Amino acid sequence: MNTASENTWVDAEAADAAKAAKIERETHKLEKRLCRQMGQAISDFNLIEAGDRIMVCMSGGKDSYGMLDILLKMKARAPVDFELVAVNLDQKQPGFPAEVLPNYLQGLGVEFHIETQDTYSIVKDKIPEGKTMCSLCSRLRRGILYRVARELKCNKLALGHHRDDMLQTFFLNMFFGGKLKGMPPKLVSDNGEFMVIRPLAYVAESDLIRWAEHRQFPIIPCTLCGSQENLQRLQVGNMLREWQKKHPGRIENMFAALQNVVPSHLMDAGLHDFKNLQITGIASDDGDKAFDEEEFKEASLPGIQVISIG
Repeated sequence: MNTASENTWVDAEAADAAKAAKIERETHKLEKRLCRQMGQAISDFNLIEAGDRIMVCMSGGKDSYGMLDILLKMKARAPVDFELVAVNLDQKQPGFPAEVLPNYLQGLGVEFHIETQDTYSIVKDKIPEGKTMCSLCSRLRRGILYRVARELKCNKLALGHHRDDMLQTFFLNMFFGGKLKGMPPKLVSDNGEFMVIRPLAYVAESDLIRWAEHRQFPIIPCTLCGSQENLQRLQVGNMLREWQKKHPGRIENMFAALQNVVPSHLMDAGLHDFKNLQITGIASDDGDKAFDEEEFKEASLPGIQVISIG
């Protein structure tokens, strides 16, 4: 006959089992979503083709770990053959745990290369204390990675920027650069030699955070730029997260807008010939319905789910 104490233990075990089962289901759904979203981006923008040798740029942060992890899953099931080479640039930051990434990548059995260049000293020497280091650091890093890609005979470079990064870049350019310019999922490198791809283009940062926790990636913090708390990108990121909290789905709508541009309703004469615009006498659904109330529908984008951040 069970005592009250025994019943309590049984109830606790059942509750733990139910909780574990729920976590397992949610994790499985997360993995499927990440693979689906990356697969959709690859398909929509033709990011990966047969015979590609892709340099996967690894920083040691959650995004690059997640990108490599999902790319390996995609490679295992892809209908075309392509190669992945994980590359990390050790910039000789003080306290950088140089053994972490090599050990992790060796454990995966993936081809990898660690490039050691002391860009940290250059940046610290050239940039005054308290000023943003990102611009110079990025230029130095870009040149080195192009050289390494050439040496490794890679034709594409994969970067770990996700959906939220792309939106932040759009607003940074608009607020501080005076341009409607974003971060595309695919572009030719500055030197015209490589294709740069962003396979995480449709992935929400919140999902990458959850995936990193589940996979227990050995995250390496960036002490060079990560400690600069007043960066404009951080401010824009906080703004977007606040909007999403107050109005769930707003980020998805804004991201959908990046793929739904109407040049005739902006003001760039280089994209639309305003000077030579003529009356046609023909009705058009794309015309300016100047006296109509605007009606906005929920955005729908393949592979994207409405996820509340925060």
